[in-house]
Amino acid sequence: MDKKEKIELKVLDVIKIQKEAGAYAVVLGEADGTRQFSAIVGTTEAQTILTSLKGIIPPQPLTHNLFASCLEILGVKMLRTLIYKVEDGVFYSYIYLKVEETVIRMDARTSDAVAMAMRMEAPIFTYEEILEAEQLKTEAESQKRSIAPMGEDAAPHTDEFLHEDTLDVLQKALQEAIASENYERAVYIRDEIARRRKQQ
Repeated sequence: MDKKEKIELKVLDVIKIQKEAGAYAVVLGEADGTRQFSAIVGTTEAQTILTSLKGIIPPQPLTHNLFASCLEILGVKMLRTLIYKVEDGVFYSYIYLKVEETVIRMDARTSDAVAMAMRMEAPIFTYEEILEAEQLKTEAESQKRSIAPMGEDAAPHTDEFLHEDTLDVLQKALQEAIASENYERAVYIRDEIARRRKQQ
């Protein structure tokens, strides 16, 4: 029986790693504390996590949304995600599913496991020893990479025109970004709208 201390995590942000094309990092932090670490994810997983985090509803279901819907229709409940090992910078995870009275543990890429947990509103856990070891690296590694919140361009001046647009124009641009599945831009525009409304 697994008696190692588990720490619940929450997804804090998705950031784009500017020096690595198509690479993103999901930032995870302990639910009742301040320690954080990041795990590299691909574009598809980043989009799913980002839409869940920001409450954006895509016009058509993304892959993880479709899979989660299939599980729910079949009566399968997701109990949790567990990040159980880190080896050479790679995180390994299990997802736990419950079908009637049977609990099933499955291997999953951490990016998929986190995306599924967010979509199915299941908790995410890791071991205390992993959180402690990895959070010590996060600050040092972030110094080596040029990173920006997902949705922000490496050269933010390319979207400066947004600052001159009215809220109506921004709302239309937001809908167009969602319709074209450009979720990075959608988040950027949505944040700009929220910033404007706070200033009103």
